[in-house]
Amino acid sequence: MRIAIVCYSLTGHTADMASEIVKGIEEEGAEAKIFNIGKAPADLEYISSCNGLIIGTPTYLASSVWQIKKWLEEDSKSIALGDKLGGAFATAHFAQGGQDTAIMDILGQLLVKGMLVYSGGGSFGQPIIHHGPVALDKVGSHYEESREMFRIYGSRFAKKAKELFHD
Repeated sequence: MRIAIVCYSLTGHTADMASEIVKGIEEEGAEAKIFNIGKAPADLEYISSCNGLIIGTPTYLASSVWQIKKWLEEDSKSIALGDKLGGAFATAHFAQGGQDTAIMDILGQLLVKGMLVYSGGGSFGQPIIHHGPVALDKVGSHYEESREMFRIYGSRFAKKAKELFHD
């Protein structure tokens, strides 16, 4: 079972939370790799071989950053994403900063590409993850406290991928 995480991270916060997701994925015995497109191109061959893809973005103007939009709209065209499991997460400075709309923007694009979308399983109890996890770096200790939520999201995502793909 392979899962790829494609993110853009300028300050390191989004890549940091992607690392927490990887921990949860690995706890379930799956393999995961992070591709920070702000530092190097994503390995399209690896992503093509994956059962799941999670997209991570910092929040900018209540949306995902243009680098993520470009990757989804142009750079990923050669990958057959249909029928893979997809998810999204965001980082932001403040609550009500648009991180939910950033995640929903990504999830909408994943649906158009034919992916099965996983939100995080709000019905599983704590932590409640409606659309995807969010970490806020300017709200008290929210950023550090979010680490566990991101790890749990990774674990839940990997369990769902195993359930769907019987790997």
